[in-house]
Amino acid sequence: MVAGLLHMPASPRRLRELLAGPAPVLAPGAYDALGARLIEAAGFDCVYMTGFGTAAGLLGRPDIGLLTGTEMVDNARRVAGAVGVPVVADADTGYGNPLNVIRTVTDYERAGVAGIHLEDQVMPKRCGHLSGKAVIDPEDMVAKVRAAVAARSDPDFVLIARTDARAVNGLDDALRRGSAYLDAGADVLFVEAPQTEAEVERVAREFSGAPLLFNWVEGGRTPPLTVHELGELGFRLVIFPIGPLLAATSAMRSYLGEVRGGAQAQGAGRLTLEQFVELIGMPEVAELEQRFS
Repeated sequence: MVAGLLHMPASPRRLRELLAGPAPVLAPGAYDALGARLIEAAGFDCVYMTGFGTAAGLLGRPDIGLLTGTEMVDNARRVAGAVGVPVVADADTGYGNPLNVIRTVTDYERAGVAGIHLEDQVMPKRCGHLSGKAVIDPEDMVAKVRAAVAARSDPDFVLIARTDARAVNGLDDALRRGSAYLDAGADVLFVEAPQTEAEVERVAREFSGAPLLFNWVEGGRTPPLTVHELGELGFRLVIFPIGPLLAATSAMRSYLGEVRGGAQAQGAGRLTLEQFVELIGMPEVAELEQRFS
C-alpha cells in the first residue's frame, strides 16, 4: 500500500467506540485542514468541524447562516481528508426541510465525516451563543431527525440533535424537545447554551443514560465545567468550537502588529519554516517523490 497525501477518513464506528469509552471525547474545533492536522498531532482522538469557524475562515463574517450547505460539506471533506481520526461536523439546520436533510446527510457521509449535528433553529440560523435566535416547531424538527436516520447509509453514522430552545422558550421546552428528538432516533443530544451550572446538571439528570454533548464556548453563555465534572455528569462528547480560532486570530494579530511596528517578526516560540513544512507532511512528500520519480 501507498501512504497517500490524504488520509482515509476514520469510520463512524470508531467514533461510536470512542463515545462508549470511559471518558468524555474531547473534540477541538477546526475550521480548515491545517487546524485539523494540528488537533490530531496534539493527541486528540476527534476533530470538530466548527460552523462558526468555517464562516469566519471562508467569509470573514459571523455565524449567521451565510454559508450554504455545499460550502460546509466542501470544507468538511477537506477536514476529514486531512486526518485519520473521526470528524464531527456542524450541519446547521440541515439546510431546509426533511428532504433537504436527506441530501445533507448523504453529502456529509460521502465527505467522510463520522457524524453531524442538526439544530432546530429557523433558517437562517445564528451561532448558539448569540442573541436573536428563533426555533421551529418541535414536530418539524422531529421530522428532520427521522429523515436523517432514514437517509444514512451507514447505521454507525452518528446523528446529533441540537436544540436551541433554551434561549428562546426556556429550559423546560428545551428538555421536552430533547426527549422528542431522542425518541425520533438521534444518537446524541445537544442542548445548546444552558446558562448556569444548575441547568447543566438538570440536563444531565433529565437524560441520564443518554449520550450528551457539551459545547465549551469561551466567553459564551454556558459556564465552563472541568472535563472531569462533565464526565461525572454523563456527557460523552465535549466540543471546543472557537478556542483554536481565537488562539490563531490572537497570534496573527500579534505577528501583524510586530511587522507593522518594524520588528523582525520572529517571536519566541514561533515555528520555523523547516518545522512547519515537517508538520504538514513534507517528509512524506519527499519519500513519495523519491519512490515514484
